[in-house]
Amino acid sequence: MVIGILKEIKESEYRVSLLPVGAELLTQDGHTVLVEEGAGLGSGIYDSQYAQAGGKIVNDARDIFKHADLIVKVKEPLPEEFPMLHEKQVIFTYFHFAANLELAQELMQRKVICIAYETIQTDDGELPLLTPMSEIAGKMSVQEGAKYLEKPMMGRGILLGGVPGVAPAEVVILGGGTVGANAAKVAAGLGAKVTILDINLRRLRYLDDIMPPNVVTLMSDLYNIRDKVHDADLLIGAVLIPGGRTPNIITEEMVKTMKEGAVIVDVAIDQGGCVETSQPTTHQNPTFIKHGVVHYCVTNMPGAVGRTSTYALTNATLPYVLKLANKGWRQAVKDDSALAQGLNIANGKICFKAIAEALNLDYVPLKDIF
Repeated sequence: MVIGILKEIKESEYRVSLLPVGAELLTQDGHTVLVEEGAGLGSGIYDSQYAQAGGKIVNDARDIFKHADLIVKVKEPLPEEFPMLHEKQVIFTYFHFAANLELAQELMQRKVICIAYETIQTDDGELPLLTPMSEIAGKMSVQEGAKYLEKPMMGRGILLGGVPGVAPAEVVILGGGTVGANAAKVAAGLGAKVTILDINLRRLRYLDDIMPPNVVTLMSDLYNIRDKVHDADLLIGAVLIPGGRTPNIITEEMVKTMKEGAVIVDVAIDQGGCVETSQPTTHQNPTFIKHGVVHYCVTNMPGAVGRTSTYALTNATLPYVLKLANKGWRQAVKDDSALAQGLNIANGKICFKAIAEALNLDYVPLKDIF
């Protein structure tokens, strides 16, 4: 099989989808690995390292799209890449289809096989390819939130942890999953007063046991959300519906009640965002102000720490890449129930129910795809 590794073209995206060790393992198994020139530079990985591992360096992405049976990416194909895709080509990447109707329709029309990192799910409910990026985004959300609370960034002029005699910032985290837990650990470590809201009491009990004393857990209901949004200096949206569009839990009316210069970091923006006033932003222009509140809604947060993110991501993706290459996508999906959950679009049809529902398109069960 021919496997293609592209240089990501999304703005400020520094990750790469495969390490040299992955190229070496694939080559040992008899596959050809095509690597676009400069693909790993944003993560500190040089073309020579891929070449030494058996990869073939290609200076034009069009040649990779033309010849690759399996393309392994980090982010979804962008419009300028659409014409280069071809029928039955397998794309393995983050797609986030539930928030992108245009992308879904384009790839359905081109009959590309789309296997999404974010919906691969093991029998125990773990999301192994989403987890490492959620860990990074959770930690980054506090770093970015603390920065944008500074007055030159149009924030309230608050130091997250305060100092003796001055109260720390109020950090409110909506969602107690991987993003929320990592955000809470960092915010608490900096000395902030932290509140985590979640609808799962079992999860709240667990978080209550492991978090330091300056972290409080609350049931995520309408009354508690309203109260805590009003109090927040930094609000972190960490809600996840696997594969589905994130609901707008924080309404525009709630945002209007927030303090002047408060900051929202909507980590859920990849899936549509959990704050009604959120709109996708980029690392080059990461924030906007609405109702006096600073909104940070970058859709590829981990891309800014490309080296850490690349190693964390590829540690998790490589076993699945090897399965897809060695078995072909059909057999790999049949043999691995977690990988089967990752199949979003095949033969021009959506085979992941939450995506079909989010986009109001027809759903075809996986059993009817083969």
